[in-house]
Amino acid sequence: MTKESKRNLSPKESERKAQFDVVCKTMEKEGYTKTDLTVGIIQANIFAIILMMPFAGIVIFLYRMKNPSGDFYFGAGFIWLFALFLFLIVVHEGIHGLTWSMFAKKHFHSIEFGVIWQALTPYCTCSEPLSKWQYIIGAAMPTLILGFALSAAAVCFGNPELTALSVMMIFSGGGDGLIILKLLLHRTKGKTVVYYDHPYECGVVAFER
Repeated sequence: MTKESKRNLSPKESERKAQFDVVCKTMEKEGYTKTDLTVGIIQANIFAIILMMPFAGIVIFLYRMKNPSGDFYFGAGFIWLFALFLFLIVVHEGIHGLTWSMFAKKHFHSIEFGVIWQALTPYCTCSEPLSKWQYIIGAAMPTLILGFALSAAAVCFGNPELTALSVMMIFSGGGDGLIILKLLLHRTKGKTVVYYDHPYECGVVAFER
């Protein structure tokens, strides 16, 4: 069973799939070899936790070192914390789009947002080809800002709510971290390589010749 048969595509996803199929045929006619570097949503969620756990552990350790008497009991404040987390998830996707739009020729016109409702997973996708490092920068930027930068501020100020929020944002960037890892481990054989964001799956497709 293919990835796309596991869930129904939205009209927008179907439209992007049709456009991407044309791109694939064109690239293959021009002598490019296609390599799928995507990950399944369930796989991404599982490995995201494993991949980001050491980073989250370091943040909590540093917080405890600087604030030995600090605790993580929030009581009713958890509701507001969770609401802020949901808001930052939207900001997370916006940072993806803003960063990739700076590399795309059509800028923000090449960026689309959506939600995979079956997995309650928001996403951002770029319809233009990007270089490896352009894609990696765009994929990493939300976690760098909302995860690591926010955690540094939280530890410095000794704020337990901010620390907890930063840890949540680090874990939310685990799927991006997994895709970045796949890109870094991918050994290119061709002299020319371009990367297209997959139109409806997590990850990219590499074309090389």
